[in-house]
This record gives sequence, C-alpha cells and structure tokens, in this order.
Amino acid sequence: MSGLVIVVLFVSLMMLGVPIAVSMLVPSGIYMLVNQIPISTVIQRMVSSLNSFTLLAVPMFILAANLMNNSGITTRLFNFSRLLVGRMRGGLAQVNVFGSLVFAGISGAALADIGGIGNIELDAMRDQGYSMEDSAAITAASATIGPIFPPSIPLIIYAAAAETSSMRLLMAGVVPGLLITVVLMIQVAIYARRYHWPRGVEGKWRKGEVAEIVKKGLPSMLMPVILMGGMLSGWFSPTEVAAVAIAYAIFLSLCYKSFSLKAFVKVAKETLVSTAAVLFIVASAAIFAWTLTVEQLPQQISAALLGISSNPTILLLFANIILLIAGMFLETTAAIMIFTPILLPTLVAAGVNPVHFGLVMVFNLMIGMLTPPVGMSIYMLSPISGIPVNKLFKAVMPYLIPLFIALIVLTYFPAVSLWLPNLLYGVR
Repeated sequence: MSGLVIVVLFVSLMMLGVPIAVSMLVPSGIYMLVNQIPISTVIQRMVSSLNSFTLLAVPMFILAANLMNNSGITTRLFNFSRLLVGRMRGGLAQVNVFGSLVFAGISGAALADIGGIGNIELDAMRDQGYSMEDSAAITAASATIGPIFPPSIPLIIYAAAAETSSMRLLMAGVVPGLLITVVLMIQVAIYARRYHWPRGVEGKWRKGEVAEIVKKGLPSMLMPVILMGGMLSGWFSPTEVAAVAIAYAIFLSLCYKSFSLKAFVKVAKETLVSTAAVLFIVASAAIFAWTLTVEQLPQQISAALLGISSNPTILLLFANIILLIAGMFLETTAAIMIFTPILLPTLVAAGVNPVHFGLVMVFNLMIGMLTPPVGMSIYMLSPISGIPVNKLFKAVMPYLIPLFIALIVLTYFPAVSLWLPNLLYGVR
C-alpha cells in the first residue's frame, strides 16, 4: 500500500463527507493492518503526538476566549476600540478591523474572533446603515488577523509539528499581524469614501461617556498588553501565557460581576468539546503523517519539487499554491499537521527559515477559510448574519485583494516576520 494510495483513500473519504479526523485515521489503520503493524503502534503514536507542553496552550486559549465571550468582556473591548478609531469615515468598519487585532491578542483563533465579537460588530454596523453583506465580509476578512498575531493557536500547533521554537513563531506574528490590519484598514478607508459610509461616531461624546467607556474597557484592553508584555520580557512561555489569560479573564469577570458558577460550567463544557475536536484531529493527523513518512512520500515530493527548482522564490510560490488549495478544503489544524512534514524539509533545504514558512503557511490557510467550497469562516458567519453562503463568498472577494498583497509581502520579504524574533532572541 503506497503513500499515493493512502492519500487517494483520504481524499475519497473526505469527498464522501466523512469527518476529516476519521478520513485520516481510516487509511492509516488499513495501512497498519495490511503491513501487519501492531495496533498498539497507532495508539502510541497518537498519544505521543499529544504529549506536548506546547500543545497544552491550545485548550487554555480556547477556555480564555470562551470566558471572554460569555462575560461581557468582548463588548467592552468593542466599545473601547470604537472610542479609538470610531470617528474615522467608515468608523464602525474600521472598529471591526481594529477590534479583531485587539481580540487577536487574546483568543488566537479566527473562529473565536467571529464568535466573540462578530455578533456585536454586525449588530452595530447594521444599526448604522451598513449592508449586512459588507458587515459580514469585513468581519470575515479581519478575522484572519487572529491566528497571525500572538498568541496564535495555529502557530502553536505548527511549532509542535515543525519542532521549532513556539516563542519565536509567536513573536514573528507581530509585524505581519499589524501589516494585515493596515492593508485591511486602507481597503475599508477606500470603500468608505467611495460608498459614503458614515462615521462611527457623529458629533461629540456625551458628558461622562468617554470616562465610562475607559473605566469599563481599559481593564479588558490591558489583557493583550499583559500577554504581549509577558512574552516579550521572557516572563511567560506560550503555555504560561495561556494560563495567565484564563486567570485574568476570570478576575475581570468577577470584577464586572458578569459571570456565575453556572456560566463557568457551561463555558468549561464548550471548551472541552472544542478541545477534544482539535486534539483528535492533531492525533489523527500525526498517525496519518507517520504512514506517509514510512512510505517516503514527503521525500518523493521533496525530490520532485527540488527537481523542478531549488530556488526558494519558486518553491515558496509552489508552496503558496498548494496551501491555498489545501485551505479551501481542509480544516486548519489538519492541514498544518499534514503539510508541515511534507513541505518544510524541502523549503529548509532550499534555505527558507522554518519560522518564516510557519507564518506563510498559517496565513495561506486563513485565506482558505474565506474561499469556497469549505470556507469555515464564511459558514460560521452565514447563520449569524442571515446571509446565504454563496452571497457571502461573493461579498468577501474584494477583501481578498489586500490579504493577497499582505501574503506576497510576507512570503517574499522574510524580514517582515523574522525581524522581531531575531531582534529579541538572536539570528538563527
């Protein structure tokens, strides 16, 4: 049973609608049976793939995001962001983008961003006269910032798969995250002038309103500052940052008196379900990647790519195309676990830094979440906004332009991602 047969079987199962984790596990299991490999090997490989201190951050960041979503903290973040950039033309659209950057510094996931502040943003923009298509499209596009700006769940998973420094990866996401924010805000500014979008705040703030927003929102805004400061200073590892995020979210919830024991139990259950789904995919992908490695499929693909060219510019172009297509069909975690061992050795051999490639990979997959046929961000936003999926895919297309511009810059100017980690931790 060759590696190609394993891949064909995996793709066939996925096209039949079988869950992606099962689609990876079944061909791996058949391979084990055909080659008379003990079933205990499957279990050992799956368990060992999860025995990672780095991956411990994943459930904790999920819990932190869920705590914020259910305790009113996200509403305060939105109002504070409105205070900062709301007076611009198209102010609420700009708040949408800027708010995603702020929330990215806490949640680390695109879908958490949509679930956390998506409803708040959509309701506010609708009340001010924006079309729901525009509102939802901006929300979907700005959610791509979450997995790039630290802390980032996909980057943590990539660090585990690539066996590289998670701290360097997270710091490498700072400048690209700001770059994506800037290009999206420029796009919004252009559309605001073209379509005469209103300012987010008309007239002057009412007496005492600014002080009230600052009083309620500043403690919430301090969370990304604390997390980033802890990582930059070296006080916290990514896993410890996640624990601090949970502790601070609980502290704020108690201070705001917006949380209860019943709500905490509900949040814990939601986190358990989300964590189980993510880690089951990680474990299944680990055994799937192992079977492909045994059959030397990564080496064959590496030889084929290097046979075409050893130029890193050309290889990065091929990698972008492969990952963009993969992002259209595969869940992000699964795609990272499958393609990291396949593509990374080839690119490293050509001189590409693994940290740089990690940012390129994750951003490609985030763009894939906005594209048909399986754009997870679009499918999540559709019921929230009430817009059919096909109309939402069409509405988000113009916002792919700044995202692709950012992707080109990130791909072919490695300093964008490597400058900060090299400054903090030295050149590698």
